[in-house]
Amino acid sequence: MDSFIGIRFKKETAKRFQEFSRTHFKSHTEALETMLDFFFYNEISPKEKLGPTGRTIEASLKKRINAVIAIMRDMEKTQTKPTVAMIESLFQTSEPSKKPLILEKKTVEEKPKVRFQEKQNHTNEL
Repeated sequence: MDSFIGIRFKKETAKRFQEFSRTHFKSHTEALETMLDFFFYNEISPKEKLGPTGRTIEASLKKRINAVIAIMRDMEKTQTKPTVAMIESLFQTSEPSKKPLILEKKTVEEKPKVRFQEKQNHTNEL
């Protein structure tokens, strides 16, 4: 059996450690060894901050995503839609208006109206 040694802690700290150890590990020794190994292998100090938490990272990502969405909407309004409209107008074919070709003028020969005509009736009766 392993030998034990007594270490003095403040009562509040010892209770916090015992509660933590009971919820995550089988024994207090295993909990303390795992904590020491974590700091040793990751080469970090328990006093330094590990950086932003998950919530702050999520909030900053949401802000950046919203900014990217705003940029894309602006690009769509100012660049994409007008360009597409111009390209569509270039490729649209409109039917040319059908006008008759002017080859030569059509002249209608009008018979001059005769003002005076001979009588069809050969009898000279009035």
